[in-house]
Amino acid sequence: MTSTLLAILAAAVVTCGVLMLWLRTRRVVTTPAERAVHSALHTASLAAVPLRRGLTEESARAAAPHLRTLTGGEALGIADADGAVLAWEGPHADLAAAFSEAAERAISGGRAVLVRGKGNSEQAGRTLIAQPLVIDGTGVAGALGVVIIGPPGPGRLGALSDVARYACGQLELAELDASRARLDRAEVRALRAQISPHFIYNALNTIASFVRTDPDRARELILEFADFTRYSFRTAGEFTVLADELRNIERYLALERARFGDALQVRLQVAPEVLGVVLPFLALQPLVENAVRHGLAGRRGGGTVSIVADDAGTDCVISVEDDGVGMDPELLRSGVLDTVDTGPGPARPDESAHVGLTNVDDRLRAAFGDDYGLIVETAPGAGTKVNLRVPKFRPGVRA
Repeated sequence: MTSTLLAILAAAVVTCGVLMLWLRTRRVVTTPAERAVHSALHTASLAAVPLRRGLTEESARAAAPHLRTLTGGEALGIADADGAVLAWEGPHADLAAAFSEAAERAISGGRAVLVRGKGNSEQAGRTLIAQPLVIDGTGVAGALGVVIIGPPGPGRLGALSDVARYACGQLELAELDASRARLDRAEVRALRAQISPHFIYNALNTIASFVRTDPDRARELILEFADFTRYSFRTAGEFTVLADELRNIERYLALERARFGDALQVRLQVAPEVLGVVLPFLALQPLVENAVRHGLAGRRGGGTVSIVADDAGTDCVISVEDDGVGMDPELLRSGVLDTVDTGPGPARPDESAHVGLTNVDDRLRAAFGDDYGLIVETAPGAGTKVNLRVPKFRPGVRA
């Protein structure tokens, strides 16, 4: 009897302990209002993903179900800037034509248009609201249409206006992303225009000098030149991996060493674990070209160019250094970083600063933030060292 009682008491103690532990660790149940807010925010985030790609049939179809949930409408339509229906979500598809017409009126008038069902038709008692999607500084991108039961009250109209404003904000971000991508492509084109004529002229002259004296060497250099130009003038993507960038730099240096001979010494030190790091396309090429040009300019016996890429935890640190004539740091601070290439022939120290550095600095900061720009160390007669830091991984940045 005593043992039975002790067993019962022990079980009771264990049960109480488990109950107390559960009461301490259980999640606090949110209120209905908190759950509603969480649900709305989650739905809004789902709608944002396709809208950030711009307003197309594909993005409209993907966003429509989530926008319909946010508006609480029986059906929802999305039209483009011409009033053409891109997507229709829910029943009453026969209202799509009426929505297209209402969307045109809303877009041209710049305000919401209401179309009420009349008579004994199936749509009697329902209201179609067409709300223009107006993006600040750009104009009307399209229209949002919602079908509801009965006449809309001020609250319903205000909610629809808020959803439309949210959609416009995502479309505006999509346009900013597209503008940045166009700017990146323009900057790459500008960089190619700066660095290419001077190098191409001298490379072709170097190859020509070997045609008679060493045809095999000329053939090798032609292949290096072809691979270099194929990579430098590629049209795919604004980013590349460090391994590809370094491989193209090796082609460039092979052509320059054929031209300068022993006057150009190269030191390359790269940690294998950073070869897959993603960086802006042609981010290193102008740094190396500057090092070659300024490392050899005005220096008897030639010069040395050092390229080092180290693993720095979450980042990759890259430096390009020459032991050439250097320059006045005030020139860098005054913005003399992107002097346009003066054309064929050797560069004179007083006619160009470091070609393309501002371009590269701007692209690094745009891709990774202000912590990842260029750092230049230089002084007259002391050479120049350019440092850059690239994150090993950054969401949305890929080659």
